[in-house]
Amino acid sequence: MGVLESLTYAYPELLIAIGAMTLLIVGVFLGDKAAPRISAAAVAILAGAIALVIFGPEASGVSLFDRAFRIDAFSSFAKAVIFAAAAFAIMMSDRFLAGEKLGRFEYPVLILLAAFGMALMVSATDLIALYMGLETQSLALYILAAFNRDSRRSTEAGLKYFVLGALASGLLLYGASLIYGFTGSTSFEEIARIAAASENNTGLVIGLVFLICGLAFKISAAPFHMWTPDVYEGAPTPVTAFFAAAPKFAAMALILRTLATSFTGDMVEEWRPVIALIAVFSMAVGAFSAIAQTNIKRLMAYSSIGHMGYALIGLSAGTAEGARAVLVYMAIYVIMTIGTFACILMMRRRGGMTENISDLSGLLKTNTPLAIVLTALMFSLAGVPPMAGFFGKYFVFLAAVDEGMIWLAVVGVVASAISAFYYLRIVWFIWFEEPAPAFERDAGPALGVAAWGSAILMFPVLTVFMGPFLQMAGRAAASLF
Repeated sequence: MGVLESLTYAYPELLIAIGAMTLLIVGVFLGDKAAPRISAAAVAILAGAIALVIFGPEASGVSLFDRAFRIDAFSSFAKAVIFAAAAFAIMMSDRFLAGEKLGRFEYPVLILLAAFGMALMVSATDLIALYMGLETQSLALYILAAFNRDSRRSTEAGLKYFVLGALASGLLLYGASLIYGFTGSTSFEEIARIAAASENNTGLVIGLVFLICGLAFKISAAPFHMWTPDVYEGAPTPVTAFFAAAPKFAAMALILRTLATSFTGDMVEEWRPVIALIAVFSMAVGAFSAIAQTNIKRLMAYSSIGHMGYALIGLSAGTAEGARAVLVYMAIYVIMTIGTFACILMMRRRGGMTENISDLSGLLKTNTPLAIVLTALMFSLAGVPPMAGFFGKYFVFLAAVDEGMIWLAVVGVVASAISAFYYLRIVWFIWFEEPAPAFERDAGPALGVAAWGSAILMFPVLTVFMGPFLQMAGRAAASLF
């Protein structure tokens, strides 16, 4: 395939990269007064990238740049979710950034660059390409975490994220170098071929463990979760919403492709116990640590750790059905998270933003629509039927049971029951406590669309998207195996 022909399959990435550079130059000349227009242009660029992914040249396993990247149903599914989450992160931020006097043109540009890195991640089929995409995303996220330079909490969050991210990158690179040393290749296909032909893969397994540790940091899976609560609390709330959604999905998709493509066959039994152990740790940390939280952003941090554990249950199955379950679960998680943070961004009074769970007391009486939306999202996060969150957990548990990992599914059910306590505690505050001072009503249309849209999608029986969505996830998972 010629270079020009190859580039036709990379149009979404090219659009985002060129668009980000163009908006950066425009912002330099026009200044921060152009921030709203640059944000609108960034959303338009992401919408165009989604259209190119969906309606662009059909690719059923096209390899680009000497097999460094692969364009298939899996990467297309992941990119559509990532770009949509990035677009909502920009739209949800305008009112907040203007109110906090943080309306700078760099914000949407950084979101675009992070989305570009994620697009590279989910298409990577080479260790070097994997690292390039991961660091492109991470460098933008480090800056976003410390975006509020005048806030001690924000700068502390950025510094912690950077230092621990550098440690994770070191672990990942060490693992990648061991894998290269024992196989002589950085290509996923070659690694899989050599691993299948070798009788002793001890060194390769050690490299894989280090690689998994580095990637586990990116999804904030325990015990590599240390950065998550402080970064979620310290970063500006729209940035936290972005952190909790798109990067998590991209990193999970990267882990899924790496393990499903490079370490298949007999190697599955080598990494399955590691993934299962990380899943158990993550579910335990998420279930117990969130109970004591009074800040809703910190609670969502521990909630995300727990949800990564549930997704890893599906991954540990090591099958196409397990991969489908992971994609379904993560897509539902992204929708739930965006909707929840849209509600958190509506927690504003004249004195500024509020983040305490107690501030939601009596919300049903002071802001009934917001109370209903947040209640629906909390029920879905808890996995209460018939919400979408329940079906997400059902699919990952079923994938584990089908592979004989009944104990892991049981641990997941127990952790889910424990975690339901802190979600339902929020519902209790909303419905049964004495009303706290009311929030401001003028939240803007973007937050309303994100919140109500997410809440409606939590009722699969009310939408026509569930069937096609499951079919797309199935095709995406099948393209890996």
